[in-house]
Amino acid sequence: MSLTYSSTTCILLSLAVLYVVHMLLSWIQNRNFPPGPRALPLIGNLHKINLKRPTDAFMELSKQYGSVFSVQMGSVKMVVLSGYDTVKSALVDHAEEFSDRPCIPIFEDINKGCGIPFSRGDNWKEMRRFTLSTLRDFGMGRRTIEDKIIEECGCLIKELELEKGNPTDLRIIVNVAIGNIITSIVLGHRFDYDHPTLVRLMELVNENMRLLGSPSVLLYNYLSIFRYFPGDHMKLKQNIAELHSFLQETFLKHLKELDRDDQRSFIDVFLVKQQEEKTHSTSYYHELNLLSVITTLFSAGTETTASTIRWALSLMVQHPEIQKRVHEEIDKVIGTSQPKFEHRVNMPYTNAVIHETQRFANIVPMNLPRATTKDIYFKGYYLPKGTYIIPLLESVLYDKTQFEKPQSFHPEHFLDSQGHFVKKEAFMPFSAGKRACIGETLAKMELFIFFVGLMQKFTFSAAPEVTHFNVKPSVGFTISPITQKMCIRPRG
Repeated sequence: MSLTYSSTTCILLSLAVLYVVHMLLSWIQNRNFPPGPRALPLIGNLHKINLKRPTDAFMELSKQYGSVFSVQMGSVKMVVLSGYDTVKSALVDHAEEFSDRPCIPIFEDINKGCGIPFSRGDNWKEMRRFTLSTLRDFGMGRRTIEDKIIEECGCLIKELELEKGNPTDLRIIVNVAIGNIITSIVLGHRFDYDHPTLVRLMELVNENMRLLGSPSVLLYNYLSIFRYFPGDHMKLKQNIAELHSFLQETFLKHLKELDRDDQRSFIDVFLVKQQEEKTHSTSYYHELNLLSVITTLFSAGTETTASTIRWALSLMVQHPEIQKRVHEEIDKVIGTSQPKFEHRVNMPYTNAVIHETQRFANIVPMNLPRATTKDIYFKGYYLPKGTYIIPLLESVLYDKTQFEKPQSFHPEHFLDSQGHFVKKEAFMPFSAGKRACIGETLAKMELFIFFVGLMQKFTFSAAPEVTHFNVKPSVGFTISPITQKMCIRPRG
């Protein structure tokens, strides 16, 4: 009896000690968790955040709490990294530790953990490897894809010539032009600009990017109760269903005509790989991965690049003196010859204008969120495995220690005193590290050829009724310029 009592006492004492140790370790870890504003029950710090421009609040909070701080968005606690040094340290110097993604409800609903941007583990690694390899096989970064871009730029120029200098809205037509590049890779062919399928695809992509950044979708992600109420998330899911329906029909057509010895599109390559792996129980080459990857290629591969081109042309209208200098350099270096990507090395000012557009436009200000892959001490703070991380790209692109006039459009940020182009380590519009944008090489080529090709042929100016043309950002998951019509006149 006494032995049993003694054993029970020892067990209870051991459990008590373990509990105290656990509480002590938790206290030490929480004490070392990044500081942040006091959170209210249920809503956290949402009352301090303008959900249309959450980065504004984050930039202000970094002034108070430093380059690493925490914020509670509803039920989601996250750590924000601010400034070039801190973001670079996390994404580049600690690339492996910051290479995961958090679970975000709307993306889990859409992708079911598949695809590339918001998948994790081996699925992410396999789909990223396959996609990069296949895009390279179709010429990404080489002359093959450059010829497609040059051809598409020529088609866009012909379409704009038909406007005869009348006030024109570039939003749809530029998206369709860039969309055709991805379409030619994914589907194996391009569409005419008035083809209803391509126009509808681009409409879905544009609307989805806007909806993903809407306040109601953010609340859907941060507060579970909003998942039971109507909102933009419902329209977003409808759009994704429509897009997937079109793609599934396309898969069937490609499957019927599939020739292993003549793979003409990304879909063909995936379907061949799927057949090769059909006996593998753990194969990642299934329909949902294909749907998710292609949806990403259409979305990330068109909207961001098209928005950047529109930003660039709008900024030329707002800054005619910069437009004049770009025209002069084009005339001097290539004249009436076909613009090619290789020309950029001899066009430092134009190259600087393109880079400054990407910096100033700040297309993805919050970056895509990361999550830590393991417990880590970072900048003196303890971040447990799975910590939701916001590497704030806006704070990098607008870092006053890296750029002389961060709030201004200033191409000289990328030029030295002799007018030579200068690379900037803080230039991170495509993010950095293991989760950097897979389409960076393609996007750079598209931006240069389209911008130079359009500037070579046209002069861009405000519509006659506009007294003050000022470029402003819209609201969305990615930041496009607010649509304003402009006059596009052929150069004499």
